[in-house]
Amino acid sequence: MLKPKKKISKKEMKEDKLVTTYFEATSWYENNKKIVNGVFTGLIIVAVLIVVVTNNMRSNNEKATTELGKVLRYYDEGKYDIAISGDLQENIRGLQSIVDDYGSTKSGELAKLYLANAYYAKNNYDKALQYYSDSSIKDDMLSASASAGVAACYEAKGEYEKAAVYYEKAAFKNGKDVLAAENLHHAAYNYSAAGKKEKAVELYKKLKKDYPTSTYAREIDRLIAEASS
Repeated sequence: MLKPKKKISKKEMKEDKLVTTYFEATSWYENNKKIVNGVFTGLIIVAVLIVVVTNNMRSNNEKATTELGKVLRYYDEGKYDIAISGDLQENIRGLQSIVDDYGSTKSGELAKLYLANAYYAKNNYDKALQYYSDSSIKDDMLSASASAGVAACYEAKGEYEKAAVYYEKAAFKNGKDVLAAENLHHAAYNYSAAGKKEKAVELYKKLKKDYPTSTYAREIDRLIAEASS
């Protein structure tokens, strides 16, 4: 007589499934050991590289901050040649050197703006344009200043429509900036100089509406009339 089959409990089924899964996983690992270890090692290397790069960036930013603090007194005094090239006797690095070595750091990006300003002050508009355009700053006010710098370079080179576009960008990047009305005025002026009269009138009217108490709004009706004629 056949004995009735023993009924397997849910617990035993779960345990059996776990054992099966374990042996399947072990077998898979043995067959793919090289790949798994390679991936794991790769992840460790990536993690180490991230830590090293982060620490290096932090260290470079601190160096850039220190060097920038030393050279800015020459910039403030209008000694732009020294500000750009530095002073070897005083062991002071110039803005150009700071940007070349640490331009990708936060302080290096700020140095880039000062360097662009210094070149602009020396009427080297191509160099100034290069560094204004290359700057990448998250701060809205400084970013607007960079755009205004690009605009000023194009205006000095007689490329009025390009100047107008960048002045407009500067005005709208930070509408609450005290220079927003000034940038809007310059944008309208340059559009007018480029023959874009309707666009100039549009911006003059916006200036009148959004910044009615600014100094640039005082003669806005005359400017609108001139641009409309």
